[in-house]
Amino acid sequence: MDYYLSQLINGICQGSIYALMAIGYSVVVGVVGLVTFTHGEVIMTGAFAAYFAFQFFGKNVLLGMIASFAASAFIGLFVYKVCYERFFDAPRHISLLLTIGVSMLLKNLTQILIGPNNMPLLGIIENKFFGVGVVGVTLVQIIVIVTVISFSLLLFLLFNKTRWGVMLRAVSQDKRAAALMGINVRATTLAGNCIGSGLGGIAGMLLAIYYQTLIATMGGSVGMKAFSASVLGGLTDVPSAALGGLSLGIIENLGITFASASFRDIFAFIFLVLVLLIKPEGFARKHGGVRP
Repeated sequence: MDYYLSQLINGICQGSIYALMAIGYSVVVGVVGLVTFTHGEVIMTGAFAAYFAFQFFGKNVLLGMIASFAASAFIGLFVYKVCYERFFDAPRHISLLLTIGVSMLLKNLTQILIGPNNMPLLGIIENKFFGVGVVGVTLVQIIVIVTVISFSLLLFLLFNKTRWGVMLRAVSQDKRAAALMGINVRATTLAGNCIGSGLGGIAGMLLAIYYQTLIATMGGSVGMKAFSASVLGGLTDVPSAALGGLSLGIIENLGITFASASFRDIFAFIFLVLVLLIKPEGFARKHGGVRP
């Protein structure tokens, strides 16, 4: 029983990281209105930005968060300028194909500049254990969960208590109507894309700290997890996307208690397929635009 409880805690922690990835993805898709294939590389960029921040400025998690958010937000700006800005009125598949191209560019450029091998990220957070026997939580898990909850609350306040948040929600629901109301749709869309990308970058940092390693090709797998969790949330429903990410993490870790860890992804995607077969809209309620 203790082993299963430990795996459940691991699943909650890992699912929290997936949740933050999915939240960022849902913000991007909700505001821009287009599915993106660059989110995995955005997450990877955040992980590497934090890695270099730790190398040059010491093991300061807050500084790592700032670096990862800033670097990934910049990639979000780049993706917006290249893939979205000139193609809002073009067929949707053009932007989609451009995001695939940018994803390949970022991944291969990182492999050329930094290298294709795993890079260790050790000792960023002291390995303290809190609990009784084998059941408990580590300091890393506590920091991961608290960080995800904190940013989720900040995003909720942004969307519901600020003028920018109202503008983002308006643009996500109807760009033409928002423009008629005097909202700068392009600037607001750019801001939403950068915010969603920045959150993905912080998730990348947390993932690298949690597993104590990172690699240039990590974007493929983590991007798919972010997409899957977001699909469970109906793509644009932020709370449901977070629930989808949390569910995937728990299912993965409970699944490997009965089988090999190599089947981790299989359990996650079987769960995704079963949920969508039963409830095609996922965990979300039907609505328009991004819902915080």
